[in-house]
Amino acid sequence: MSARELAYVVLKDWKPKGTFAGDRLEALLRRREVSPQDRRLAMELVFGVIRRQATLDTLIAPHVSRPRRDVEVPLWMLLRLGTYQLTFLSGMADHAAVNETVELAKRANVRWGGFVNAVLRKVAGSLTDDVLSTPTADGIPLADGRFRLATSKVFPEPDEDPAGYFAEAFSFPNWLAKRWAERFDVEDLFRLGKHFDAPPRTTIRVNRTKSTAAQMLQEIRAAGLKAKPGTHPDAIRFADSTRVDELPGFASGQVTVQDETAMYAATLLEPKAGQRVLDLCAAPGTKSTHLAEIMNDVGEIIAADVSNERLKRVRENIARIGLKSITPVTIGEDGSGLPEGEFDGVLVDVPCSNTGVLGKRPEARWRITPNDLVELPVKQTRLLSLALDRVRSGGRVVYSTCSIEPEENEQVVQAALSQRDGFAVVESRLHHPGDSADGGFQVVIVKE
Repeated sequence: MSARELAYVVLKDWKPKGTFAGDRLEALLRRREVSPQDRRLAMELVFGVIRRQATLDTLIAPHVSRPRRDVEVPLWMLLRLGTYQLTFLSGMADHAAVNETVELAKRANVRWGGFVNAVLRKVAGSLTDDVLSTPTADGIPLADGRFRLATSKVFPEPDEDPAGYFAEAFSFPNWLAKRWAERFDVEDLFRLGKHFDAPPRTTIRVNRTKSTAAQMLQEIRAAGLKAKPGTHPDAIRFADSTRVDELPGFASGQVTVQDETAMYAATLLEPKAGQRVLDLCAAPGTKSTHLAEIMNDVGEIIAADVSNERLKRVRENIARIGLKSITPVTIGEDGSGLPEGEFDGVLVDVPCSNTGVLGKRPEARWRITPNDLVELPVKQTRLLSLALDRVRSGGRVVYSTCSIEPEENEQVVQAALSQRDGFAVVESRLHHPGDSADGGFQVVIVKE
């Protein structure tokens, strides 16, 4: 099965069946012998089409005469697949992108070949090889920050309608584009789009009980991989996305894949060896294992989660790294099932909208809704309140999200603290999505 076939099989089921594209693609790759080159192309096509689907739809629509509702979902996905290759894969010849997609269409349905061929040839003719450094109504944002020119104005004018341009050109839901356009100036808004549409780069956390960032960086470079130190002392950044199983030191527990912003959650809790610590929303265990590494694996860490299935990932991470201080515990939504007693520190990294990590999680931008920003804060406030109830006098609570929305961040903290006395916020960090790391929020609360 070719890279394009793999991508099509995943994409045609993604929207109507609500499947997670990454899981589906990994399952297909495990069952087949796929070259590293085809694997990379399949991943680029799957996540690229999902990430840029609104851009692709805008480019396709002028060249399709029938109403969108009359075009079968798999057929439209084929048009997206071909248009993505024509628009964003600079090393691929137009005729190859068109012909390969047409052949794929014929195998899917013999009647689709001619239609796909006609539309994609028109799309190819609507694109030029000229680029600009600033956004325009005929400029398509590329992954490198430049704008590829079309032969006509395909998007709203960025100066007159920044939200409209952002939604179509950078590919975001209209409601989120309008929301952010009200919160951010145009330059910051388009900077968000650029960050989230760029191919994600892998960042790892070095296990300080087994190595140092400097030592691991030497091993990584010796293996021929491009990387550099991060701003967090345990972080190493790769030049691009790297397969986890190809990372030096991963199998032996020397490194863990984690974004730098997320690393600061455990760091801010400042756990000490011998303490009793609670990770209230632990799965998949990335932060629990970081806590254990900071504590030199001495003490007691309760890794709690409401899903026993998700706790399997925690156990896998514990086993891979070889940690002994972490105990996974399944709890109820109300916190029932937690061990008795108070904790020296509680980390509560809550389920959220993911608006700070929409580059690494491209599917999330199409799954979240305005209603999520009403329902999620209720759950988040309950979880933070539970954390505050279980911390000892003088202990620390870190509330953490991968969201940049105030409803999930500052407003949740205010709501939880308004119900109780004796707590003080000692540090608050809002991480804006940027070149080096994803967005997120962390606040440190101390029980006085």
